[in-house]
Amino acid sequence: MFEGVLKKMRTEIDNPINYFLAMDQGFIHLNQALGKTLKIRHTGSQCLSCHQTQIIFRQGFCKSCFFENPAAGDWIMRPELSKAHLGEPDRNLEYEKRIQLQPHIVYLALSSHLKVGVTRKNQLPTRWIDQGANEALAILEVPNRYLAGAGEVLLKESFSDKTNWRKMLQNNTEPIDWKTERDRAIDSLTNDFKPYIVNMEQAPLKLNFPVLHYPEKVQSLNIIKTPYYEGKLNGIKGQYLIFEDQTVFNVRSNEGQRVKIEIC
Repeated sequence: MFEGVLKKMRTEIDNPINYFLAMDQGFIHLNQALGKTLKIRHTGSQCLSCHQTQIIFRQGFCKSCFFENPAAGDWIMRPELSKAHLGEPDRNLEYEKRIQLQPHIVYLALSSHLKVGVTRKNQLPTRWIDQGANEALAILEVPNRYLAGAGEVLLKESFSDKTNWRKMLQNNTEPIDWKTERDRAIDSLTNDFKPYIVNMEQAPLKLNFPVLHYPEKVQSLNIIKTPYYEGKLNGIKGQYLIFEDQTVFNVRSNEGQRVKIEIC
């Protein structure tokens, strides 16, 4: 029996990708649980910031911490709102400088369909794994988060910035011509971004997820409404556990929830 507060699964690139879930007793290597039954019981909640047993509001934070913690600032989801390069604070300038003033990548990723996204360079390929991308390719490497956000805004005129999580979990994607799509992305950029274009000869990274069978339909597990669930683990993709009965469980969207997990 394992017990702990849910945080996003850690990953290790391999063929297939390795997944680890942190619990109070240590890490569960979830790849070893494929084909086995997981029993998940919800026992409460705990804010990832203040660590108090409070109701989770968003992103693993209670309501107070969500509106105060710098890790939940608007610039996280909208990098074009970053201001650390101007020396202007949002919530905590020291924290914001540490995160924003480092190399960032603007990329295209193929999960449910081709989408554009932004991440810190040191978060690759973790970001692509977390999104359940089967293939991904860097387009720009820029020196800060603001420039990455500005580049993404331009590319959003030609590419979606959303993932259809149901299609991603069903592995319902169509092959694309990467050269054509990369050229289309570059043509969408203004000349200011041309010096930041990544090596044109670079091939997309292909990712292989540990999935025994992809579901035909998906039904999301809400552990607040269904505090006990058990099912055979059929796969892991993105930040989702995929079960034999078509149930899927998004670990990341349940950060801050305390659970007991039994594997048998």
